[in-house]
Amino acid sequence: MTKLTQRLSIFCPIVLVGLGFVGLTNAADSNRPMFANAIEDFPRSNLNLRKWDAPIVADLDQDGWVDILQNDHGYSTQVVWNNKGKYAEPWDILMGDMHGISVGDFDQDGLLEVILSRGGGSGSNARNAVIYKIGKDRSIQRMADFDEPLAFMRGRTVQFFDGNADGRLDLLNFAFPSNEKKGESESFVYKNVGAGQLVKTSELPPMHSDGQKTLITDFNNDGKQDLFIYGHAYVKAFKGNGNLQFVEVTNKVLPDKIHHVTGMVEIDFDNDGDMDVYLSRGKDFEAGDTFYNAESGAWGFYEKRREFQFEDLIAGDVIELVNYQSPWPNKKVFIGESGYEYDFPGETHSGKDIKLVNSDSLGWPDEITQKGLSVGFVGNKKWRLAGETWSPMTAVVLGVQEAPKVSDAQGVNDILLENRDGKYVDISNKASIQTVTNSTGVVAADWNNDGFQDLLVMQRGDLVSKNNAQLWINDGKKQFKLVSQHGIVSPELGAIGMGVEVLDYNRDGKVDVILGNERGLWHLFKNQQAALGNYVVLDLGEVKKSRATKLGALVTLKACGTSQTQRVGSGGAMYSRSFNRYIHFGLGECNKIDSLTVKLTNGSVISAKRPKPNKILSLK
Repeated sequence: MTKLTQRLSIFCPIVLVGLGFVGLTNAADSNRPMFANAIEDFPRSNLNLRKWDAPIVADLDQDGWVDILQNDHGYSTQVVWNNKGKYAEPWDILMGDMHGISVGDFDQDGLLEVILSRGGGSGSNARNAVIYKIGKDRSIQRMADFDEPLAFMRGRTVQFFDGNADGRLDLLNFAFPSNEKKGESESFVYKNVGAGQLVKTSELPPMHSDGQKTLITDFNNDGKQDLFIYGHAYVKAFKGNGNLQFVEVTNKVLPDKIHHVTGMVEIDFDNDGDMDVYLSRGKDFEAGDTFYNAESGAWGFYEKRREFQFEDLIAGDVIELVNYQSPWPNKKVFIGESGYEYDFPGETHSGKDIKLVNSDSLGWPDEITQKGLSVGFVGNKKWRLAGETWSPMTAVVLGVQEAPKVSDAQGVNDILLENRDGKYVDISNKASIQTVTNSTGVVAADWNNDGFQDLLVMQRGDLVSKNNAQLWINDGKKQFKLVSQHGIVSPELGAIGMGVEVLDYNRDGKVDVILGNERGLWHLFKNQQAALGNYVVLDLGEVKKSRATKLGALVTLKACGTSQTQRVGSGGAMYSRSFNRYIHFGLGECNKIDSLTVKLTNGSVISAKRPKPNKILSLK
C-alpha cells in the first residue's frame, strides 16, 4: 500500500447504532463539523427564492479568485464577485425567467463569455439565449445576436464544449419541447465557425418534458465528447463521432434503463484513469403531498395544476404560514368566510411568512371562486386550507398540534456506475452505496485531501425539517462511508434541495461547497477541517487570445505510484456548465509529485511548472 492510499490518522470512525452511518471527526475537536456556513464571507440575499440548477463557478474577471453565478429562477441571474476570499453582494445581470448557464471564451479574444438560456413563459414567450462578455474590469456587456441568431425556444440547457476537437468552443442548446413544434427536435448543436459566430449544424432526437439535463463525458477515452441526457424517462447515452454528430448507444453502454435520475457527475473513484459516473435519483413531489413534524408542530404541503382541499388541521388560536410560495398568477391568499384578500407588503415573488389569528380568519366561504390559497378558522381548533393553482404551490404551517395522515416519501436508490472499457457496470452495492432517498443533485471532490474523490448528494427534503445533504467519503478501497457530522445543512423550512457545486473560494487548499435550495437560500460552506493530507492545486491560468480552450481538458496527476484524473468543467450542474480555472487534487501523506499534465480537447498536452505539494501551480 502506498502512502497515498493510507487513511489519514486525524480521522476516526464512529458507528451510529441503528443508522449505519460512519462519521469522520477531527481528533482535536470531535464536536466540530467538517463544514461551517460561511456567512461572514458570503453576503447572500435572505429571500427564499425559486432556483434553477446548480450555482456556476468561474473566475469571470480573471483576477485569480473564483466568482459565482447564481440563478434565482424567474427573478434574476446574478454574479457574486470574489474579493480575495470575501464575496461581494450579488449583482443582477439579467432579470426574468432564466435557465441554463455556461462560461467560456468561445470567440478566443481572451475574455470570458457567459451564455444564459432564457425560458419561454410555458410556451407563450419563446426567446433565444443571450451572451454577455465579461471584462477584466468586471464590466458586463451584452453581445449582439449572431448573423443567424440562436434559435427562439423555451430554453433549458446551454453548455459550451469542444465537440469536434479543434480547440474552439461549440455549443449544446436544448429546449423544453414546444407544442407548436409538434414533435420536431429542439435539441440543437452549434458549431464554432470562427469570427465570433456559432452556427446550428446538427440535432439530437427530441427531448420530452424535462429531459434536457446533460452530462458531457467520454465513454471510451477516445478524445471525442460523448453525452448522457436525462431528466425524463430513462437515461440515454449518445456517442460523439468527433464532428458534432451523435448516435444513441444506450443499450451498448448502460447496464439497464435507469429511471428517476436527477443528477449525474463524473468521478474516477478508483483512480484507474477512466471516468465512472454517479447518478443521484429521486421522485418529484406529487400534487397533494403533505408532511408533518410532530416535534416542531410544522405541517407542509405541495400542490400544482388542480383544485384542492386538505383535511382540517388541529392548531391553536394563531398559526403561521412560513415560506408560502405560489408563482403568478395564483399567488393570492384569501382569509375566512368573506374571502378577503391578504395584503402582502412589498414584493410577492419570494417566499412569504403570514401570521393568522383565528378571530380575524373566522369561517369558510360557501363557494371558492378565485384561484390562489384560501385559509379559514372553522371552529373546534380546526383550520382549513384549500385553493386552486397551476404552478407549484408550497407552504409550511407552524403551530399545528395534530395533522391528518401524511404522504409516503419513499425514495429510490442512487447508483454508482463503474466504467469498464467504455461500458458501465452498477457497483452500488459493492461500493456500499445503499441508501433509499429522494436525491436532487450530486457533485464530486476530495474533501479530506486523501487522494480519492468523495461525493456530496443533495436531498429533496420534506419541507418541514432541516435538510441534511449526504456526504460519502471514499476510503480508497472502492468503498464509500456515509458521514454523519459534516455540517452541510440547510435550515430553512419550505425549501427543496436542488443543485450543488464545489470551489476553493479562499485558496486555502481545502474544497468548499456552494449550493442552492429550490424555494430556499443560497449557502456557502467553508471546509474547516483543521488538519488534512497534502494537496496540489493546478491553476489553468487566464484565457489567452487565439489559444485552444482548456474547458473539457483532462488533467492527470501522478504521485507515489498512483494516478488521478479530472475533467475541467465537470461539476454538479444539470443544465449548465462551470469553468473553474483551479483543479484540486488531494495527496494524502504523499509529498512528491511525479507529473501533472493537461491534455487539451484538441489533443495537445501541456504540463505544470515545478510540481510541488501544498501549492498553487501554474502551467508552462
